[in-house]
Amino acid sequence: MKQDNILIIGAGAIGAFYGALLDKAGARVAVTCRSDYDVVKQHGFQIDSTPLGNWTFRPSKVLKKPADYHRAADYVILCTKITDQTDRVALLRDAVSPSTTIVFIQNGINIEQEIVDAFPDNKIVSGLAFICCNRIQPGVIKHLAYGKLTLGNLPSGISPETQHLVDLFSRSRIEAVAMDDIITGRWIKSVWNAPFNPLSVLSGGLATADILSTQEAFIRDIMQEVCHIAAACGHPLPADIIDINIENTRKMPPYKTSMLLDFEQGRPMETEAILGNIVRAAAKQNLASPNLKALYALMQLRQLSVSKSC
Repeated sequence: MKQDNILIIGAGAIGAFYGALLDKAGARVAVTCRSDYDVVKQHGFQIDSTPLGNWTFRPSKVLKKPADYHRAADYVILCTKITDQTDRVALLRDAVSPSTTIVFIQNGINIEQEIVDAFPDNKIVSGLAFICCNRIQPGVIKHLAYGKLTLGNLPSGISPETQHLVDLFSRSRIEAVAMDDIITGRWIKSVWNAPFNPLSVLSGGLATADILSTQEAFIRDIMQEVCHIAAACGHPLPADIIDINIENTRKMPPYKTSMLLDFEQGRPMETEAILGNIVRAAAKQNLASPNLKALYALMQLRQLSVSKSC
């Protein structure tokens, strides 16, 4: 059986964890690293997973940039944050061949068009990770809970390449599913991301359990706004989606969101992908979104304060 050649661009918490799973499944997995390059090159990644155990992931290659990858990749998986500082098309262009399937595991809605436009002849797969996972120090990844990965082709459908990738992930004891309408899947994930990511920052660093225990009604109002906007955009969500998200959050261990970790470390936050794009979608549909607009405005101010302090 042919071994899959996979390049992970952006081996932070998400990229390293899912790359480690693909390595367990038998793929040949290379990664690009920036700040962790020296540590990972020497020691690999230490994966500390509450549900799956502990192990060391040694990538087949540890690279500083995608252009250093000299194989024809079957899959290039982009796991960077979506910020103004990240040129996703440029990162991909140096690693994508005509036969490469491009996968991105990233947050937000309305984030796919620039990749679809830049690579019209490649299969493009959108990925959604439902996971509590943090990089706790260079080369060390802590997986606290969950891990479900949802993959689907753009604009819709499930190609053989996508199903094969789902099967690879499934071999490594993580839940992986293919979804025909992945755009609706992105809205489903936004129901959780839209309240909890910004509130973790605006609350001064509270974990998700503390936010939920004191502000459940407010969180439900934000989630309902997301559901109304999604429906107006042609993506009605399941009637019980809010209750499911609330109950899943209750079951989480104390967890710092990715946006909070970025804020604490003075990095750019995914405010536009997670909040701004939803607010703009609401405006396009002439829908009121007072809670989301307020969160967005406050997060813009918070990001400005970070920028000025750097």
